[in-house]
Amino acid sequence: MTALVIAEHDNASIKGATLNTVAAAAQCGGEVHVLIAGHNAGPAAAAAAQIAGVSKVIHADAEYLAHGLSENMAAQVLAIASNYSHILFPATASGKNIAPRVAAKLDVGQISDITKVISADTFERPIYAGNAVATVQGTDATHVITVRTTGFDPAAATGGSAAVETQTAQADSGKSTFMGSEIAKSDRPELTAAKIIVSGGRALGSAEKFNEVMTPLADKLGAALGASRAAVDAGYAPNDWQVGQTGKIVAPQLYVACGISGAIQHLAGMKDSKVIVAINKDPEAPIFSVADYGLEADLFTAVPELIKAL
Repeated sequence: MTALVIAEHDNASIKGATLNTVAAAAQCGGEVHVLIAGHNAGPAAAAAAQIAGVSKVIHADAEYLAHGLSENMAAQVLAIASNYSHILFPATASGKNIAPRVAAKLDVGQISDITKVISADTFERPIYAGNAVATVQGTDATHVITVRTTGFDPAAATGGSAAVETQTAQADSGKSTFMGSEIAKSDRPELTAAKIIVSGGRALGSAEKFNEVMTPLADKLGAALGASRAAVDAGYAPNDWQVGQTGKIVAPQLYVACGISGAIQHLAGMKDSKVIVAINKDPEAPIFSVADYGLEADLFTAVPELIKAL
């Protein structure tokens, strides 16, 4: 058995989600190969070759692969799919865009969002917003899988010495064209990769208060800023800060939840955090059920005091 990991990269370096996916692939048994499809992506291929546990890197290079358009990426995967028993993608926006196309073309069932590998054909995945865990068994010859990256510790980025093999790029599908992107720039860590996240909820009351109370705490801790869906819907924080089932799934070393009651959808996105600190004046708030440390207090008093103490 050999597993193929579809790497996420920026043509120069490997994104962290790839390392978690490699770790999941290694647990499926057999060798692990990594596909780097991009444009002028030699540095990314070289970085992939250094990942511990990877035995081969397949590098396909073409201008129309530069931005990971799903039609072209799927064609590139399908060209070599017959060589693999497992094809794994990170369960990110990109991975969830490409994987279903590959599964449909191979006429196999996709196994989505796995958090544990039990055996080569049996996996665990959360359902009902994480309230239950389903054990699923694939019966197809090829398993197309998306990996919830928070469920696996990342493979070491160094220590490997895989061979890099050049693969002919498949022809441009012509079905889509990259027109441009608007990327929010921030000095803070990316939310899904941050080791510390400070998150605010609807209790903050306004965008001004959110900024006034949460930003100094995030600055003090060197943390990324997150928010509950209620806070985002109310306009207190931008969409890309939303943590939860319909936002981003995170698992930092430290998650500080301020004024977040802990709706099931929010808990689904952060309950795998290593240490959870909750500040809420409602003693019955569900967030306390998953918190390692809970402070029953008014956040407008407690957070400034916490900042002073730090």
